Amino acid sequence: MNITAAFTKTLTNYSIVSAITSTIFIILLGFYLRKKDIFSEKFGKTLAKVALVVALPALNFNAFMTNIDDKVLLESLSVLIWGFLVIIILIVVAPHFYPQVNQDERTVLGILTTFGSTTFFGIPIVGAVLGTKGIIYSSIFNLGYHIFIYSYAYIKMSGVKMKLDNLKKMLFNPIILSTFLGLFMWLVQPYVPQVRVPTFVKGTLVPAAGLHSVAFFRIDQTALWLWTPIHYLAELASPLAWLSIGCTLGSLSFKQATSSKIVWYYGFNKVVLVPLFTLVGTVFMSTLGILPLSFTAVATMVIMMATPTAAVVSAYAINFNRYALLTSSASFISTVIAVVTMPLWIALLQILHDTGIIS
Repeated sequence: MNITAAFTKTLTNYSIVSAITSTIFIILLGFYLRKKDIFSEKFGKTLAKVALVVALPALNFNAFMTNIDDKVLLESLSVLIWGFLVIIILIVVAPHFYPQVNQDERTVLGILTTFGSTTFFGIPIVGAVLGTKGIIYSSIFNLGYHIFIYSYAYIKMSGVKMKLDNLKKMLFNPIILSTFLGLFMWLVQPYVPQVRVPTFVKGTLVPAAGLHSVAFFRIDQTALWLWTPIHYLAELASPLAWLSIGCTLGSLSFKQATSSKIVWYYGFNKVVLVPLFTLVGTVFMSTLGILPLSFTAVATMVIMMATPTAAVVSAYAINFNRYALLTSSASFISTVIAVVTMPLWIALLQILHDTGIIS
C-alpha cells in the first residue's frame, strides 16, 4: 500500500477520526466553558482530581479484565523495559537540548522534557484509539515513569533528599495501586479457582456461546453488578480529562505564555522530538529483533511520549519556586502544540502500519 492510499484509509477510518475529533472537540468545549466562566479554574482542577483519583484507576483496572495472552504478556515485558529505558535516556540527554540557558534552568527544562502528562493526557487517548490492549500497555509503560517522577524529579526539583511522604505518594497512588492490582489478577488468573459462567461481551450476554471457565475474580464475567459501576467510572476518564485540559488552557494568558522563545523551543522538543525519538528507537530495535513490539505497543509508547508537561512536575516547580512562570508557560504551550500534533501522530502511526513499516 502506498502513502497516499494509506493516508486516505486513515482519514476514512471511523474509529480513528472519531477518537481524534472527540479529543479536540471536548478540549475546545472545556476551553469555551472556562472562557465564559461557566467553569471556574477551581472546578477544572476538581475535574482533574476526579479523573486521577477515580476514573483513570477504574480505566486501568478494567483493562486487565481480559483473558491472558502469551503474546501480550511477552510484549508487556518489552514495554516495561522500554518504559524504564526511555526515561533513563531522556534524563541523561534532555538537559543538553538547552545549551543556551544556565545550568539550573537547563536541569528544570530537562525534567520538563522527560516527564509528560502520560496518565492524564496519554492514557485516555490511547484507550480511545487503541482500545483495551493499548490501556494495558500504557499502564505497564507508566510504571517506570511513576518511579522516576516521584524520586529523581522530586529530588532534582526540590533540592532535598527523598521524603517518606513522597515515597507514599508513589506507592499508594490510586493509579499505581489499580495498575498493580489489575496486573497481578491478570497474570495469576490461570492458577486460581475457576468458575463456569455464561459468556458476556461488554456486559451483554452472548446466548450461543454457552458456558466457559474463568477465574473467580473476573468480575466482568462473574459479578456484573460490580463490574458495571466500575465500567461507568472508567468511561468518564476521557471526557473528564479532556474537559479539564480545555479548562486549564482557558485559565491561562496566551500572550504571557507565548512571550518566551525558549518555551516554544521546549514545546517542539516535548511533543515532536521526544515521540520521534521513541518511534525511531522502538522500530529500529524491533527490526533488529531486540525487544520486538507490535503496532499497538509502538503506537502506545509514541502517544504516551507525545504528551505535554506533566502536572506533577509543574506542581514541583511551583511548590519549590523553580522557574514557576517558565514551567506554567511551558505547560500551556506544550498542551496547545500537543492538541494540534496528536492527531498528526495518530495518523502517521496508522500510515506506517498500513504501509507495513510497523506491523
